[in-house]
Amino acid sequence: MPRAVLTVHIPDRVWMGGLTRRHPDAEFRILTAFPDGDHGTAMAEVTADRLEEVLRDMDDCEEVVDLELLGRPGPEALVQFETSEPLLLVPVRKSGALLDLPFEVRDGRASWEVTATRDRLSTLGDQLRALGISFEVESVTQQVEADRLLTDRQSTLVETAVEEGYYDTPRDCTLTDLAEEVGVAKSTASETLHRAEGKIVKEFVDEVELTS
Repeated sequence: MPRAVLTVHIPDRVWMGGLTRRHPDAEFRILTAFPDGDHGTAMAEVTADRLEEVLRDMDDCEEVVDLELLGRPGPEALVQFETSEPLLLVPVRKSGALLDLPFEVRDGRASWEVTATRDRLSTLGDQLRALGISFEVESVTQQVEADRLLTDRQSTLVETAVEEGYYDTPRDCTLTDLAEEVGVAKSTASETLHRAEGKIVKEFVDEVELTS
């Protein structure tokens, strides 16, 4: 399933965007976040040079209807807050994408890692644009579990081929050597390797198309 890394530019009209731009050194590490009707509740670790000032400004935001200091384990503060404008949660919820937590917000930018199907990633982009939120796709990778892509025999043969130097230039291992190493006939090794290579190449092409 595709995994995307996004940089989301939070508008100034959204309290989190305006607050973090007024305090560009401050970092909000969002540990948990969930919508509750029209409101949203989150827990965050806040780090800043002028931490008390950041927390006061946060508490003064009209959209922050409740702010509770949970602890001060060091130079950062652990807070729980409720907001009447959980704008960042809306596109994630509506798209059905899975947003990795924690994520960081700094100087008006949120760094997201999202796992979703292609259609849901596309929907997430549409939802962000509809809300006037710009973003950049830093990378998209196709997560593939090896045990689902290749059979046990194919996986063993490919791994052995790499270890023995079959794919080196020049080759340190011939197909005959490889077949003997894994204990199969040369024709079986050739057919199994060909099928495995076909799956790997197709998966690679799909990933290239996804990122282009």
